Amino acid sequence: MTNQSRSEGPRVPGAKPTDRDLVDRARSGDRDAFGILVRRHQPRIHRLAVHMLRDRAEAEDVAQETFIRAYRALDRFDGRSEPYTWLYRITINLALNRIRSRKVARTTHDTDDPRLDGLVLADLRPETGDPGGKAERRQLYATLCEGIDGLSDTLRTTLILVCIDGRSHEDASAILGAPEGTIAWRVHEARRKLKAFLDERGFDSQGDGT
Repeated sequence: MTNQSRSEGPRVPGAKPTDRDLVDRARSGDRDAFGILVRRHQPRIHRLAVHMLRDRAEAEDVAQETFIRAYRALDRFDGRSEPYTWLYRITINLALNRIRSRKVARTTHDTDDPRLDGLVLADLRPETGDPGGKAERRQLYATLCEGIDGLSDTLRTTLILVCIDGRSHEDASAILGAPEGTIAWRVHEARRKLKAFLDERGFDSQGDGT
């Protein structure tokens, strides 16, 4: 059974190409097809890298390297997972390698943290129409980022995928190569640790949706 017949069925003329279509076309030398795949996934790949690396410039480098590596490895993509899963896995591995190769761990947490621009964790969303509330919420986000940085690589990566990027446990399982039950446990443990971290710093984690 081919990948097409297994997951997608007959093609509809004029329909938007699937990721698998684009990968197949790129394998045949269609660079435009790979360009479409890049444009389709680049925003989320970049955002994932930002949340893992806490640095815009490094995140841009990792996002670019992700697609370079993917292009070079097109012939090795076996189709057992969706292309975006493959791209996420490359991004995570590159980001973790960067983190581990840093000579000095990043311990500063300030308002310039790029993650503060778009962080949404569970039900944490800035309130509108209340400048004071926004400032307090931004401080909460900064403290939350500090707590996330204190998690192990495994818990932090799983939390980012599920609670920030919005991936399902099934998706995270495919990306990280861990059973769904393990993914669920990691999310629970990460959230438990973050609640304790926020409570220690005077934030009401129970009332803020974490």
